[in-house]
Amino acid sequence: MDWLERAAKLRQWNRNGTRAPHKPLLFLYALGRYQRDADGELRYSAVEQDLKGLLAEYGPPNRTTPAYPFHHLESDGVWEVRTDRGPGSPGSAVRELRATGAAGRLAPDLRAALRRDPALLGRLARILLDLSFPPSLHTELCESVGLELEPADTVLLSPIRRQRDPSMRERVLTAYEYQCAFCGYDGSLGAVPVGLEAAHVRWWAFDGPDDVDNGLCLCSLHHRLFDKGVLGIGDSHDVLVSERFVGRSPAAREHVTALAGRPLIGPRPGARPVAEAHRSWHAKQVFRDGPRPATAA
Repeated sequence: MDWLERAAKLRQWNRNGTRAPHKPLLFLYALGRYQRDADGELRYSAVEQDLKGLLAEYGPPNRTTPAYPFHHLESDGVWEVRTDRGPGSPGSAVRELRATGAAGRLAPDLRAALRRDPALLGRLARILLDLSFPPSLHTELCESVGLELEPADTVLLSPIRRQRDPSMRERVLTAYEYQCAFCGYDGSLGAVPVGLEAAHVRWWAFDGPDDVDNGLCLCSLHHRLFDKGVLGIGDSHDVLVSERFVGRSPAAREHVTALAGRPLIGPRPGARPVAEAHRSWHAKQVFRDGPRPATAA
């Protein structure tokens, strides 16, 4: 059985680029718990708050419930659910999952495969991360679910995985003249830029192309905040700051809150700005709630 292919082809709602990472998040959480206790079960009532937190942090902006993946992941053959009544999920209703003592864990065949090949766990995790989340969030997401991974395995799943274009970074940084489009940071060590990254506006995991008009040159801080939905791009190509962001320190105000309403820096004349389709995808699928009012100059 090809467990990597199963992980890559989890059945998820995926219409018009809609993000639905519920199953990958639960799967990653289960892998993290498996590392600590290979025989343990995840009782829904005990892990519900953890899963709610993951969905709030890494899921789509709209509200959702962890009961959905807890029930539906069973249909992908990688997860099993038992209740006080016996094997099988009682459904996706929160009340039923709680009342019946529903508990889930990785499917028996998958647990057996992981015992035979411990390195499989890391490869599964990297497939789930790569196909549902941008690289800027991988490390902190692993920490959030308690996963400890070895250095990245090279896993070729063609035609499941597209290959990234390694030239995108240089093309995007050149288009933005090696400065962060949000704050203008332009640090370098000698002739080498440091702390500058090429961010996908529409995530590569959701068919975002490796094109300049789907990229932004961002400093490391603002890249992370952009992928978390704290920052976004407005209709006038200005910086949006989520009204949910709270930062009381002078540093938070200077580096985040004060960006609200500022025009993007770049790209240079002749380079393509962020395409409306990609900006719209980020606004709907990543940016959190409404924007804060523009900050007075």
